[in-house]
Amino acid sequence: MKVLVVEDEKDLNRVIVKKLKVEGYSVDFCHDGEEAMDYIRIADYDIIILDILMPRKNGYEVLSHLRGGKKKTPVLFLTAKDAPDDRIKGLDLGADDYLVKPFHFGELLARIRAMIRRNYDTVSNQLQIADLILNADSHVVMRADKIIGLSAKEFSMLEYFMRNEGVVLSRQQLEEHLWDFEYQGASNMIDVYIRRLRLKIDKDAKPKLLHTVRGVGYVMRKEKTV
Repeated sequence: MKVLVVEDEKDLNRVIVKKLKVEGYSVDFCHDGEEAMDYIRIADYDIIILDILMPRKNGYEVLSHLRGGKKKTPVLFLTAKDAPDDRIKGLDLGADDYLVKPFHFGELLARIRAMIRRNYDTVSNQLQIADLILNADSHVVMRADKIIGLSAKEFSMLEYFMRNEGVVLSRQQLEEHLWDFEYQGASNMIDVYIRRLRLKIDKDAKPKLLHTVRGVGYVMRKEKTV
């Protein structure tokens, strides 16, 4: 899942980004509203965490710009402004949730998971395809009742596939959702992680779930065994 963190307090911004990356999220970040608009123009995010009081453009202006462009990306306001009128204004402009500083990081993660559920129209943080089960709360993955150990990035890729069951995802979509703009790794990282996932979830298992669509990308779906 890909997150944009827009927070002008650099220390807080750094902490949020670091902790989200540990959880397996792909994270871009910036410190003012105008820069946030630039990121929004060139990338699609699963979640935007947005401060209100910022230089150049405030959070309300950024949100208005986002919704004016017909983008439905879930937005969580993260701010010190806790007056009812402030919350009402943000929600009326199209914010999806509101968290007041200081906050517990566990609550932030729970709110992010809830927004992702709503965005993908699911009612649970437990996803299942055939006998493969992923729990987004506990970060536990099982197949045929056996726990599968995944790295944070492998977990993130699997979750993205499972939330888009039956949808063919291109290499570009996978790169944009799983790596941030600062990533400068090898060009074959998608291939590396696809191989790792297949070894862990599909080896010696039926039906196979992760499929290649030649010339297009990859898809996760249950196919009948022969």
